[in-house]
This record gives sequence, C-alpha cells and structure tokens, in this order.
Amino acid sequence: MGNRTSFLQRNTIIFDMDGTLIDSIGIWNQVDQALMAAMGGAAEEEMAVGRRRDAFLADHGNEENPYLSYCLFLARHCGCSWSGEKVFQKRYEISRDFLIHKVDYKKGAPEVIQRLHGLGKTLVIATTTKRANMDIYRHLNENIRSKAPLDKYFTAIYTREDVSSIKPSPEVHEKLMTDLEKTREDCFIFEDSLAGLMAARAAGIPAGLIYDRYSEKDRNRMVPLAEAWYDSWEDVLSEMKTD
Repeated sequence: MGNRTSFLQRNTIIFDMDGTLIDSIGIWNQVDQALMAAMGGAAEEEMAVGRRRDAFLADHGNEENPYLSYCLFLARHCGCSWSGEKVFQKRYEISRDFLIHKVDYKKGAPEVIQRLHGLGKTLVIATTTKRANMDIYRHLNENIRSKAPLDKYFTAIYTREDVSSIKPSPEVHEKLMTDLEKTREDCFIFEDSLAGLMAARAAGIPAGLIYDRYSEKDRNRMVPLAEAWYDSWEDVLSEMKTD
C-alpha cells in the first residue's frame, strides 16, 4: 500500500462502482455461464467466458446493438436455435436476478462510506454503469440497501447516460466538479481499473487504487497512475484509524 495524497485531506470523495465499491465484474461472466446452461451449452471457466465476450464486443463495438449480435453468437456457440432477440431477453432476465440478489459491496466498503459520511465528506459515485442498473442497486438490492443505501450516503450519482464519453475520458469528473462547484484540489477518487485511473489523471484528481482481481492484468500500468493503492477496503479503514 502506498500513500502520498491522503483522501482524508480532501472534502469530496468520488467512487467508481463496479469492481470498486461492489464485487460485480465477475457477475457478467456468471450471467453468461447461466445463459449458456439455459441454451444447453457446455460448462466453461468463468474467465474464459469473459475474455470471449470482451473480444467479441471489441470487434463489434460499432454495431447499433453489439450485445444483440453477441447473444446470437452465443446461441450458435452453444448449438442453440434461439433468435438473438430471445437470447437477449433471457440474458436480461438472468442479469436482473443477479443484480438484485447476488451483487454486494466489497468487504469493508460500507464501513468506509459510513465513516467518510460521518466526517462530513461529500460522497459522489461516477460510474460507467447504466442508470437502470444503478436504480436496481438503489431500490431493489437488499445487500446494498441494508448496509449503506446509496441515496442516504451519496450526494450525487453519475451514470453512463450522464456523459457523451465514458472513462478514460475525464468528462464525468469535469461534469461533477462543475455541478457541485468543486475544484480538483477538493477531490479524491477511488478506482479499480486502468480506464478509471486514466480518467482521474486526465481530470487532474489524485486517485486511490482498490485491488480487483479482474484488473490484475493491468496492475503494472495502474500503480504508477495511483496516489495510493490498497489490497482491500479494510486497508482503507486501517489508514483512517491511524491518520
């Protein structure tokens, strides 16, 4: 763990959501595993499922609905005759159940949120997650609502729909600073991904790196971009106790 610019010196703390506050990156791999099982496909290792999805979406990103194409591709991969639309609908149903019942905070994250809020910090979420998913977390996910309800602790929540360019663009950070009348010197960001840290650096805001196993491949590139790095939120709590 490194610590050059303590987040406790800043009055506005900005959090990424997926992979940072919540343990959710692997959920989409699990969704696709369940979807493949529903279509009669063979079981595959979670990370392999994710790598294939990421590669397909990268190759088809300019299509009007790349996820619809991905769903048809997955059906054919499983030897299933379903239409892309039917697979897409089934994926939506499975993912909604996962987002409501399985997504949870990373260990220690609720306590960090509560302590920072108690210190009078302004807490903000800046995520590339869709607003519809954030609304599920806000209103339907009892894992999150029972520990640190988002509407209780966060002054503002920015989603994919609030900007024209997502991270690594700094647009979301620039927008929230304008909206909340904050300066770069007011802010600190917690992130788990390379794109998130690049956005923080482009915005001129110091950032802390929260370890997530799905970003391990980028760790050597991420560490130089971070002002502090933590293996878990429990490490953040320890720093708060000793500051």
